[in-house]
Amino acid sequence: MPRAMWKGAISFGLVTIPVAVYPATEEKTLRFNQLHDEDMGRIRYKRMCEKDGEIVDFEHIVKGYEYEKDRYVVLTDDDFDAVPVESSRAIDIQQFVDLDEIDPMMFKKSYYLTPDETGAKAYALLREAMSQDNKVGIAKVSFRDKEHLAALRFKDDAFVLETMYWPDEIREAEFGDVDVSTKVRGQEVEMARQLIENLTAEWDPDEFTDEYREAMLKIVEAKINGEEIEVVEAEPTAKVVDLMEALKASVAAAKKQADDEPEPARKRPAAKKSTAKKATAKKTTTKKSTAKKSTARKKAVGE
Repeated sequence: MPRAMWKGAISFGLVTIPVAVYPATEEKTLRFNQLHDEDMGRIRYKRMCEKDGEIVDFEHIVKGYEYEKDRYVVLTDDDFDAVPVESSRAIDIQQFVDLDEIDPMMFKKSYYLTPDETGAKAYALLREAMSQDNKVGIAKVSFRDKEHLAALRFKDDAFVLETMYWPDEIREAEFGDVDVSTKVRGQEVEMARQLIENLTAEWDPDEFTDEYREAMLKIVEAKINGEEIEVVEAEPTAKVVDLMEALKASVAAAKKQADDEPEPARKRPAAKKSTAKKATAKKTTTKKSTAKKSTARKKAVGE
């Protein structure tokens, strides 16, 4: 289990529930290092002072707020600790709302909240009460030098804290000279609805995988084994000339896909996987090659 990134309490009226906060998600992405192409040495970045060109140790680095061009006020750890907000020590529930009232655009990052032994009963009580009324708690909490607006909900038996953007952090939908209010014909709307209906399926996140990451990993493994990688030219994107004709063709293709799928579960057709010649590493029977592939895959995705 990962180390708790913050410890505090859920504050609910006069009820206090001690909890620890753990990240609920992890990004699986390929990690590449920058290298010097002549000798494969790692490129390192140093903490250099732009005034004297000296390398600065961490103990001599402070935090400064630029209030005018090149003019700063320095804040210390004591200054940050002195911020007079209750949310710095508790997840303070302000109100309860229905989940569908919150625009998903406001959600930022998810965290699990686990209670300590003394707070387990109160934790279960609050979870049960919220589940029966289908409510989400709106709270404030401070960690990592920032106060966060947050939604408190549950997943299975665990509370999830969803940090949120503040309303003034959401940008307006401004598109410059593009007119997104263009009128469309009723026939076009009906055709678009047919296409949506044909592509509608029950949500199953396990149906979706990161095909780019998997294809990239195969290329990495192939290069480790000394195989040549052949670049395959991408097919040009078709230009939409007649919207109605494009919709008709899309509906027909979706219907054919649905008719070809076995009953009872006709799910949304998966995106066609791109193929790359010689991109997949050849299987070998040696333990050494298998170990290389496994190590490369784990390092690439940070497992």
